[in-house]
Amino acid sequence: MNFRDFGFHEQLLEGIEAGGYETPTPVQAQVIPHILAGKDVIASAQTGTGKTAAFLLPLIDKLIETNHNDHISALVIVPTRELALQIAQHMEGLAYFTSVSSIAVYGGGDGGSFIQEKQALSSGADVVICTPGKMIAHLNMGYVKLQKLQYLVLDEADRMLDMGFYDDIMRIINYLPAKRQNLLFSATMPHKIRELAKRILHQPVEVNISLSKPPDKIKQLAYVVYEAQKMPLVKYLLQLRDFKSILVFCSRKQNVKQLTQQLKRAGLSADEIHSDLEQQKREEVLSEFRTGHLKVLVATDILSRGIDIEDVDLVLNYDVPHDGEDYIHRIGRTARAESDGTAITFISEKEQNRFAGIENLLGKPVPKSSVPQQFGLGPSYQPRSRNGKKRPSGSYRQR
Repeated sequence: MNFRDFGFHEQLLEGIEAGGYETPTPVQAQVIPHILAGKDVIASAQTGTGKTAAFLLPLIDKLIETNHNDHISALVIVPTRELALQIAQHMEGLAYFTSVSSIAVYGGGDGGSFIQEKQALSSGADVVICTPGKMIAHLNMGYVKLQKLQYLVLDEADRMLDMGFYDDIMRIINYLPAKRQNLLFSATMPHKIRELAKRILHQPVEVNISLSKPPDKIKQLAYVVYEAQKMPLVKYLLQLRDFKSILVFCSRKQNVKQLTQQLKRAGLSADEIHSDLEQQKREEVLSEFRTGHLKVLVATDILSRGIDIEDVDLVLNYDVPHDGEDYIHRIGRTARAESDGTAITFISEKEQNRFAGIENLLGKPVPKSSVPQQFGLGPSYQPRSRNGKKRPSGSYRQR
């Protein structure tokens, strides 16, 4: 199957070809025909499956022949400004040879960006990609033209609910015409997502591409450590082997800042990204990392979902992720396309139960490596089950 089989307009096919797309991914092959047919869709698909193009391509195709004046035709709501910017860039490339317009609307910009957003939202744009809070801010001022909207997309819906955006989403939806096509994409399908789908989707087609398993080509490894051992161990590991591109995830901003400072002092090419940074600075750091001018990027979970970074050799979880899905999203930043990758996780005493839950999701234990002797012995790996008893399987003692 190729993209011509969908019957896309020639202008769109030019953008697809220029972007280097050859064959549709499974989620694209399953979702695009339903969207073109005008059906509501609820799709379970993780980052890296091609889901962004799965909704952008049919939307662009539908909008090529519509009236491009005085209204907003499609609204894509996403949880973070980084994802909004990425989708907008993706959209710009795919729609390059068409007359379909788009704009990203997100917080953290300057006065100039706000004026640009106001102009587009009041005079019309074919596709608006937005974060909930910033769209609410514009809606409160009364100039956003959503009366003729035809398409609504909720991307990373589970993440938006986890971040507390449910009320904002429903408030935005109240501004939309009742007759519209709705598309909901989520990495997981918990009960709260099902309830949201019932409220906003009409007889949706369900597509499930999500597999909560990391690719086999990712070499997973873990170190059972005391919290104080993490900092010296990460410096040791990053200098031990010549990884070209390293992404380090921390669960707290303070850890990101401290670790980045220590890595720089150790002579490593490292920088940080987290929510305290201005948007322009985040984009600069990401650009440096993508182009290979920056070797080590230390980040909070702001990067674990929705940011497409190729050729990451090593993902290192300085802190254990909050749940199995976050773990899979984090380590999924490596071994993209045809390349292999390595994922290392540090497990402190307080994080053992959490990591055991991740191993339960994976269906097998992650191999544990011994902490090098110069750092002293680490704790035994003895997570407790939900009933408080020690788990008999998978226990590990440092040697």
